[in-house]
Amino acid sequence: MPKVVINCTDLTTAIDFYTESLGFRLETIMPADSPRTAILSGFGIKVSLLQEESKPEVLADVPLEHLRLAVTQIDEGDFKEGRAQMRYRDLVPDRFGGRLIASHIRIPNGGPVPDHVHHHNIFFQMIFCINGWVKVVYEDQGGAFIIKSGDCLLQPPHIRHQVLECSDMMEVVEIACPAEHETSIDHEIRLPTERFLPNREFGGQKFLFHKAKHASWVSSDCHSFEYCDTGIAEATRGKAAAVVIRNSGKSDNIRVPSLTGIRFFFVLNGTTNFTSQRQYQLSAGDSCTMPPGHKGMWSYMSDNFEYLAVTVFRQ
Repeated sequence: MPKVVINCTDLTTAIDFYTESLGFRLETIMPADSPRTAILSGFGIKVSLLQEESKPEVLADVPLEHLRLAVTQIDEGDFKEGRAQMRYRDLVPDRFGGRLIASHIRIPNGGPVPDHVHHHNIFFQMIFCINGWVKVVYEDQGGAFIIKSGDCLLQPPHIRHQVLECSDMMEVVEIACPAEHETSIDHEIRLPTERFLPNREFGGQKFLFHKAKHASWVSSDCHSFEYCDTGIAEATRGKAAAVVIRNSGKSDNIRVPSLTGIRFFFVLNGTTNFTSQRQYQLSAGDSCTMPPGHKGMWSYMSDNFEYLAVTVFRQ
């Protein structure tokens, strides 16, 4: 199929024009948090729209030993328009050499979401709801369901899904590897599918829906904190893991040991100090990303301190 490349100054406006006025259909868009490229098809040709004002990010293949701790603190001005009228806040600005993207996503006004059935070309992707609720539907996982605050999902590679509806001020944290990946629209499949295959694997991983209300909390060996395993390690066959950790009130600090994977922490509730080479004061909405081999410590934790800890072991 012949392909035409067109530069544009406003990608969203150009997509709307080609789809609504000319009858093309959207096939692929990337990256989701700040789209720069879209591929559309129609009338026997493909059109590649490139936003000329945005230069592609340089995602150098930085050796793991050269990566540095990244700390991001919440600032309301950091949210930018992304895919499907969602607002995105970048939590890993340097992308860890292209290995990881983490986004704080917000939809201020609830109601139907203008989303398509789509899928992602990824190694690992999870979503953790931190405020409100969102209604979604997934390929071969039954009817539409609602994710509430404290719930999380594992989205295996290429599973078809669609965001249907959400509450006002719906907020989620999304973590994905690699940082730059394609989001492709599927115009043929209709969700929900007639099949229900909860044990189906997509790219060697299983879909997972962890509900906070069914969480099982376990005390750590040193009794300094409690944790809840989301089940992501099992569902990904050890490619990644995600746990929620909270202050047990029995210690003044929580040690973060050295691990072989990249670790991402997002503060869900409360306040704390985080020390790794230097000290940072963190509160709800703040995050930090640690390279393999680094150590740290949480201290001066508030009684309600709670955080999400995600580890990606290999890509």
